[in-house]
Amino acid sequence: MTNKVINQPVDLTNAVVQPLAAEVAKERNVSIDVLRLDRIHPVISGNKWFKLKYHLLQAQQQHKKGILTFGGAWSNHLVATAFACYQAGLKSIGIIRGEQPFVFSGTLQEVQDYNMQLQFIARDLYSNEAAIIPALQEQYPDYYIVPQGGQSPLGVQGAAEILQLTQIESYSHVTCAVGTGTMLAGLVHASLPHQQVIGICSLKIPGDNNNSLNTFVKPYAANGRNYTIFYDYHFGGYARKTGELISFMNAIFQKHDLPTDFVYTGKLLFGIMHLVQTGYFQTGSRILIVHSGGLQGNRSLPAGTLTFL
Repeated sequence: MTNKVINQPVDLTNAVVQPLAAEVAKERNVSIDVLRLDRIHPVISGNKWFKLKYHLLQAQQQHKKGILTFGGAWSNHLVATAFACYQAGLKSIGIIRGEQPFVFSGTLQEVQDYNMQLQFIARDLYSNEAAIIPALQEQYPDYYIVPQGGQSPLGVQGAAEILQLTQIESYSHVTCAVGTGTMLAGLVHASLPHQQVIGICSLKIPGDNNNSLNTFVKPYAANGRNYTIFYDYHFGGYARKTGELISFMNAIFQKHDLPTDFVYTGKLLFGIMHLVQTGYFQTGSRILIVHSGGLQGNRSLPAGTLTFL
């Protein structure tokens, strides 16, 4: 870790809009742009900054010692939180899903470089948020607790600001990957009445109106704002992949110089391209794909799997 990286601020001017000149888009007479949030910082990448910024502000205003948050062994959110806290002079604690491994992942090694204290919790207990958060608040009263992925009204408030980085009124559709639903809720809340927001879900969950994602997002879809979540592009489930997905990601990078990850953005691009190909979007549609950054998951792949690592 160099001083240059430590002192490097988030630079929103790097969030350029990249046209995606894909053949399938040309054939269907639609346009696709990618908002490159992945370029705003080498560590606090993409939507992670937006979902964290108001939590960081609250921790500082409440004079907390640090931030406590949650994630898995390859969590983009953990790395971003650890670095942001390190840069802000705050301590950090990561509650890690699963038993402590004999060998730490590259991500867990990195968060330790940023002085994050790690605490491992069995998966069944980890999933019981209603029980675990009050216990952690009692154990760490001097720490500000941030839910996994920043999933909270403050996380949504930050994510809603993403659309300020582009001429949003010119798009008919805004699309993003969906994990906790925090970014999707923010984009829905900030969208305009004529727009449809589309989420490509990375989790294998029931695609109904009563699932956890819809329950979280619905309150932010007031005033006629429309959103749709697609559940058919998870490639086996969260952090699962197939050879088809990997080949697609390599082709996207080769053709468009666009790095993606197999947990979120690779599935997002695949899903949107498939929807274009199958005629989901009307002729003349203008589609914005929000690249949420975060390539930590790719570090778990064998060397040579992806051409751009």
